[in-house]
Amino acid sequence: MDYKKVKTDFEAVTHRVEDFSSASGNIYETVVALSKRADQIASELKEELDSKIEEFTSQTDNLEEVFENREQIEIARFYERMPKPHILSKHEFLNGAMYIRNPHKNQDILPESGGEEA
Repeated sequence: MDYKKVKTDFEAVTHRVEDFSSASGNIYETVVALSKRADQIASELKEELDSKIEEFTSQTDNLEEVFENREQIEIARFYERMPKPHILSKHEFLNGAMYIRNPHKNQDILPESGGEEA
């Protein structure tokens, strides 16, 4: 998923508990799933950022390093302005792009489509 194109809030928004507990019947199960998905998103974004910044590493010091640092700073700022991983995972869940699979219950849990924000 291209997280740069996701249109969501950039800050935490209060939602109704029913938006999260109605899918599985257990709010804690949903919170754990959202947390795990946020960890996955964070690691994907970190790998992407590390690969972009790795392009700027050089073994020699030169005058052009100042200009490279500006580009590096712009890349870092872009990633800092993106929504945080927990907000992206919540957005995926509420819009039906994510489901919870509990191997102990042997069933997949799909959220109800179109979760409304309060």
